[in-house]
Amino acid sequence: MTASASSRAHVTGRLLVLPGADIDTDRIMPARFLKAITFAGLEQHVFADDRAAARAAGLVHPFDVPAHAGASILVAGPNFGCGSSREHAPQALLRWGIQAVVAPSFAEIFAGNATTIGLICAGIPPEAFAAIAADASGAWHLDLDALTLSRGAQHLPLQLPESRRHALRSGEWDATGLLLDRYDEVMRVDARLPYFFTASRNA
Repeated sequence: MTASASSRAHVTGRLLVLPGADIDTDRIMPARFLKAITFAGLEQHVFADDRAAARAAGLVHPFDVPAHAGASILVAGPNFGCGSSREHAPQALLRWGIQAVVAPSFAEIFAGNATTIGLICAGIPPEAFAAIAADASGAWHLDLDALTLSRGAQHLPLQLPESRRHALRSGEWDATGLLLDRYDEVMRVDARLPYFFTASRNA
């Protein structure tokens, strides 16, 4: 697989700041929306209960702010994605349009699930989160080559385990793509396995 085909090394766009620590997957994607057999349409329900509670209180949730429509980088508080291990949470964020989440820390399972679908989860120092929350306007650039989140002359450091950084930069996060890229090799292995039968072998 070529790195350019599925690389997730760079994201440029507007920020959406979501204050608060310990935002769990039950809040990101409430359990009642897990009944579908595909992930299609999950973006409609991201933070559904939090958004409804905000409207009931006469407030506007960050995901309902018109200016945030089309934002591609979510900036969140520490321990983002804690709680249950549901894959639907990162799926919903990605389908909504979020290409990267930046936070002081992440729940390990959430970060792993996100990486397998090409959703970047990059750490940022708490003081950098405060600086962004004070002024998140304009276009920002997330760069996994330089490990920075920048806007103009402002450059904030990012942190990411090297294994995930490599997977996102190289395209190796995309397991299906890797298989398809080396499909001839897959078929050669298939032909050697007496217990594995495919439609193509029987054709």
